[in-house]
Amino acid sequence: MEISAAGRLEVRITAADVGKRVSVRRLSEPGVTQEKFTDTVGVLTSWDEGVLLITRKSGESVRIPESALVAGKVVPAAPARRRGPATSYEELARVSSRAWRPVESELLGGWELRAAAGFTRRANSVLPLGDPGVPLDDALTAVRRWYGDRGLPAYVQTATGAEGTQELLCAELERRGWVRGVTAELWVGGLAPVADRADGTGVVLSRTADAAWLARYRRKGVSEVALKVLGSGPSVWFATVPGASEGAAEGAAEGAAPAAIGRCVVDGRWAGFAAVEVDPAQRRRGLATTVMAALARRALDEGASAAWLQVETDNAAARTLYAGMGFTAHHAYHHYRQPDGDEAGR
Repeated sequence: MEISAAGRLEVRITAADVGKRVSVRRLSEPGVTQEKFTDTVGVLTSWDEGVLLITRKSGESVRIPESALVAGKVVPAAPARRRGPATSYEELARVSSRAWRPVESELLGGWELRAAAGFTRRANSVLPLGDPGVPLDDALTAVRRWYGDRGLPAYVQTATGAEGTQELLCAELERRGWVRGVTAELWVGGLAPVADRADGTGVVLSRTADAAWLARYRRKGVSEVALKVLGSGPSVWFATVPGASEGAAEGAAEGAAPAAIGRCVVDGRWAGFAAVEVDPAQRRRGLATTVMAALARRALDEGASAAWLQVETDNAAARTLYAGMGFTAHHAYHHYRQPDGDEAGR
C-alpha cells in the first residue's frame, strides 16, 4: 500500500501504469471475508470503464472496481529467487522449446507456430517471444488459419510471474474469448545437487526410446511423429530402470514395462528433465530420484550446470520431490485455446 506523509492511504497509480507491476489495497466485498481490506499484487493489464484488471503470478486475473480502491502503487519486479541459477524467462522459453521440437514450424514475426500432429500442447502451440509484426487480431487470424489447415485447434503458449513474461498478452487473449487451459510451472535448480541425491545404480542410459521405455511412458500408442518429438533436442538421453524380475537387455528386448523411466535434454549449461515416471507398485522407493541422478551425472559430464523441469500445479507429489532436490518455481505457463466454435481463418 502507499501511505502519504500525512499518514493517509493513497492511490498512486493511473491507467498510464498498465503493463507495470502494482500493489493495490481495496475494500473487501461484503460477505467474502471478515477482513476490511484485500491486497493484490500483480501486473496491471487493463484499466477500462472504471475497472482494473490485475494478473497475478499464477496467471489468475483479478477484477477490481475503481471505486473500491483504497491504496495503490507501482512496485519493482518480483525479487530475485534466493536459490537456483540466475536466468531470464526468454532464455528458459527458448531452451525448453529446443528440448521438445515440433515436426514443422513457421515464424510469424517473433512468434513461432509449432505443430506435431496434435502430440502434446507444447509441440502444437504458438510460442510468442516477440512482436508478430502485425496487429494482434491479424496475428490471431493467421494463427487460426495455420492450425486449421492442419486440422488442429489453435493454442497460444504464454507465461506469467517473471520479468519479461506475457501478462498483457494473456489479458488480450481473454478479452477475445480465448480460454486458458491447464496451468503448469517451470522450475529451475542446480544440477550437481540432483546428481548427488543417488548413485544411479541400475539405470540404463540410451540415446533412443526403446520398446521397454515406451512401455512405461504414460502416452500409449506413440506414433512416428511422437517419436520424432521425443528424440528432438541438442543432446537427448533416455533412462530406464528395468523391472525387478528382468535384466536390462531382456526388458529392452521384450518391451516389458520397466520400473521407472526418465528423459533429459542437455543444451549448453542447461539440462531439462521430463517423462520421469515410476511403476505405481514401486513408488516411494526412490526410483525417480535414482533416474534423475543418473541423467544429471551424464549432463554434468557434457558440461551442464543448471537444471529445469516442468510440473503441473496440482501434482503435489512431484512438487514435493523436486523441492527436496533444490528446485524452485521460476514462472507459470499457460496454453490458451481459441474460442469454441471459432472457425475463423479456416
